[in-house]
Amino acid sequence: MGPILLQAAKTDLNSSINYLPIAIQLLFAVVFLAAMMLLTHWLGPKRQTADKLEGFESGIPSVGNARQPVAIKYFLVAILFVLFDVEVIFFYPYAVNFRALGWDGFKAVLMFVGFFMAGFFYIIKKGALTWED
Repeated sequence: MGPILLQAAKTDLNSSINYLPIAIQLLFAVVFLAAMMLLTHWLGPKRQTADKLEGFESGIPSVGNARQPVAIKYFLVAILFVLFDVEVIFFYPYAVNFRALGWDGFKAVLMFVGFFMAGFFYIIKKGALTWED
């Protein structure tokens, strides 16, 4: 009966039997994860001292309040990084298909780079990347 199921799976690409290996792997991963978590909970040491329950900051003693306001420049640089990083991702499809896109695709990418650079120069002109406080 096994070869018949495999033959049926080969002929019908959208058959549910094709997803059986994925379901088995997912089930195995969930069972393995649950088993490891339970084993470490049951077999691990359970000594909760004051030192273990104290907050740990990379070996540096905590000083002051963690709710102090942070300069907006940090957030601005992070947002700009994400913005330009996502824009750079759009270069990958052109790099893969540059021969098929031809000169029209090249002109479109040049236009994209032009807008990209215009935004970058606007950010520099506005002083978003200067760090004097």
